[in-house]
Amino acid sequence: MRKLLIGIRTSIKLMALFAVSSIVIITLVMSVYKPIYSVTFNGEEIGYSENKAALQKKILNFIEHGSEDEDAAFVQIAEMPSYKLCFLKRGIETNDDEIYDMITETGIPYYRSYAVAVSGEEKLYVKSFEEADNVVNSLVNKDSKNAKDLSILEKYTTDKKEYTAIETAVHDLYENKITPEIQKNMGRVTRAGNGGNSYKAVSISFAKPIRATITSRFGSRWGSTHKGLDFGAPTGTPIKASAEGTVTFSGWNSGGFGYLVIISHGNGVQTYYGHCSELLCNIGDYVYAGDVIAKVGNTGQSYGSHLHFEIRINDVAYNPERYLY
Repeated sequence: MRKLLIGIRTSIKLMALFAVSSIVIITLVMSVYKPIYSVTFNGEEIGYSENKAALQKKILNFIEHGSEDEDAAFVQIAEMPSYKLCFLKRGIETNDDEIYDMITETGIPYYRSYAVAVSGEEKLYVKSFEEADNVVNSLVNKDSKNAKDLSILEKYTTDKKEYTAIETAVHDLYENKITPEIQKNMGRVTRAGNGGNSYKAVSISFAKPIRATITSRFGSRWGSTHKGLDFGAPTGTPIKASAEGTVTFSGWNSGGFGYLVIISHGNGVQTYYGHCSELLCNIGDYVYAGDVIAKVGNTGQSYGSHLHFEIRINDVAYNPERYLY
């Protein structure tokens, strides 16, 4: 038992001596050397960093937000640096700022844009997905011929794309659904009150302002000439511009139209939208085919909710059915 106690005391003394010796050695080493990270980039040691985490965080922040151009999505650097723990003599300076500059000067900004494509072919670019979605939805609502072929592509490129305004994009991409037969007959409209023997040609194509049943056609009616088409539809049904142009009238008409919108399409060509319940455009507005300009109503000299639609050339009414496709 005595021998066991002596052995235990001896072991404790040795362990204490070892611990003290280790502390002394570590203290001596730490007084001369300090733990630090050597930084390697592109296969070359470029310096020493005392705070690896802070340096790495700064580099990652540059990748995400480093470009001064707000349109840049991110910055790409050649590669991420690698770190190796080592001990250097105290007094040797670290160079975190120089390391950061050496790495970030290789950065290449990448720009994000959204391409509106037709059948996979990129046609134009906008800044955000919301804008691209707005363009596509507008073309779908306008029943553009290429609506089913539209797509949105998210693009990341080193060259900054030229952005297109939404209205310009819709105008540039819109395609009329004109068949060869429609093209052949386009512009042949019957002059009001002349028996249908006279025609006048213009270069404008007109879309139906509303999808509804025609309840009264152009021509003789109740002992007079009905100068347009009546489309029967519930009050509040959206009315769309038949062709692009400038709104020259939007208000109350005392001549029987009630609330009326008139759009000028140039060269003396105008379209009339009468008996509206609500007007959604103002004088001076430039509208495109398919833009909602008013809502169906029963105002003025009207005997039921409907849209009265006219096409006039130099203030002479022509049969809209010969124009509409």
